[in-house]
Amino acid sequence: MAIQRLLSLFFLLISSLPLLAQSRSDTNHVYSPCADAKVQKSDGFSFGIAFSSRTSFFLNSSVQLSPCDKRLSLSSANSQLAVFRPRVDEISLLTINTTNFFPDSYGGYMVAFAGRKYAARSLPAFVANNTFTVTSFTLVLEFKKGRLENLYWKRDGCSSCSGNSNFVCLNDQDCAIRTNNCKNRGGNVDCSLGIQLTFSGTDKHESVFNSWFEVKNLRQYSLYGLYSNLRSSLTDQYNKFF
Repeated sequence: MAIQRLLSLFFLLISSLPLLAQSRSDTNHVYSPCADAKVQKSDGFSFGIAFSSRTSFFLNSSVQLSPCDKRLSLSSANSQLAVFRPRVDEISLLTINTTNFFPDSYGGYMVAFAGRKYAARSLPAFVANNTFTVTSFTLVLEFKKGRLENLYWKRDGCSSCSGNSNFVCLNDQDCAIRTNNCKNRGGNVDCSLGIQLTFSGTDKHESVFNSWFEVKNLRQYSLYGLYSNLRSSLTDQYNKFF
């Protein structure tokens, strides 16, 4: 099982989408998350995660649009953007450092997205407010013949924090900690976001993506334990802190 840890991350205005570096084995020359691409295994694939309020992702409070859609006017709203370029069909752990970035200051929700004509976007996922912060997510990118069709957040029903009094189960689906326990918010816990990324479906040659099935077989929804050098994982921090 190929596992890749991605550390390159930057925040920028939603209207500014610079090109990302090309891997030598990357045949996908589309670098903007607001452009359409067809990919094969081992290609790089650019997608974005926009942070804003839940309502800002909907037109007239009814129809959810992609953050690439100018009708949302996210560039003039209180929003931020993270852009990633993982390798297709590799399980990746994406990290977002929240030392100086507070998701609750930008509406507290996030939407993953890519494409324009074939625009795909996830449902808004709660990240943080003044009371609670969710730090661990699993995002599945679903393709059909190499074209991204869907992005969805996979929840574990709070099984990863069951029985741990330091965590709060929100809506029977997300493990959260109290925001005032986070660094720079009055506490000592690193509340950086960890997003486990996997792929499902088929590439442009109709080869089947396997990374999501590998995660399902692991019967877990966090990659933190698989990285020996991530000593500051959320669970470890809480065990030491309390």
